Amino acid sequence: MFIKTYSSAVFGISATIIQVEVNMDVGINFHLVGLPDVAVRESHQRIKAAFKNNKLHFPGKEITINLSPADMRKEGSVFDLPIAIGILAVTKQVRTDLLSSFLLLGELSLDGCIQKTKGILAVALQAKAEGFKGLIVPKENALEASIVSDLEIYGVTNIQEVLALLNAKNNIKATPTINPKEFELLATQSALDFADVKGQMHVKRAFEIAAAGAHNIILVGPPGAGKSMLAKRLPTILPPMTLEEALETTKIHSVAAKKRTVGIVSQRPFRKPHHTISDECVLK
Repeated sequence: MFIKTYSSAVFGISATIIQVEVNMDVGINFHLVGLPDVAVRESHQRIKAAFKNNKLHFPGKEITINLSPADMRKEGSVFDLPIAIGILAVTKQVRTDLLSSFLLLGELSLDGCIQKTKGILAVALQAKAEGFKGLIVPKENALEASIVSDLEIYGVTNIQEVLALLNAKNNIKATPTINPKEFELLATQSALDFADVKGQMHVKRAFEIAAAGAHNIILVGPPGAGKSMLAKRLPTILPPMTLEEALETTKIHSVAAKKRTVGIVSQRPFRKPHHTISDECVLK
């Protein structure tokens, strides 16, 4: 028997849809092909343990799994969930009605819990572009994925919830998407304010000119002169981020697994790398 599920792989800050093809035949082997790395190949052990601890049947037959396109290297443990659901579908333990319209992503723990992953926003944007109905993702990633409109995002905590969702045996609700008015409110809120700076009239004038004309600016001075303090507040006199800019910024944060308190990065980011960072990287 042959079944397909769908997942995604992140390359840089873009995502590519991956077809997880599962075939069951006579025999007792387990083959995983399609240029998987070590983390992907180890999914066999995680899935078997998760099945046993959740009273699910792992077939004693030959299972061949192909991650297509086969010429692209697959990295990470995000393919655990689509592989596991593919095995359950090929053994008729789960319905296949929704498998062609949803992407599945998540790492399985040995007890069947689904762990948070990175790059979900890039995956959601690609899923929308390719016409998928929605995503089934770890619960911790659901808020981030829900930034993308016109997608049904279901956050799940363990494999039993995924089975119940696919078999239409529970009432898990899709995570609501962010609305434009809510984003506009977030984009205009900031804990810092350029008006907090007292004095420094010439520097503030230079900042205002740079912000108005989209110019670069360089700050030179001794420690404690206020360079970082002023630079942190420069975004507050820039125009608010558009939704497209926010999505692009959030996608970078998502791929880099940067922690944030809200799903979408609505404020222009500030970074202060030390001037010796290149030397330190070389030494390491």
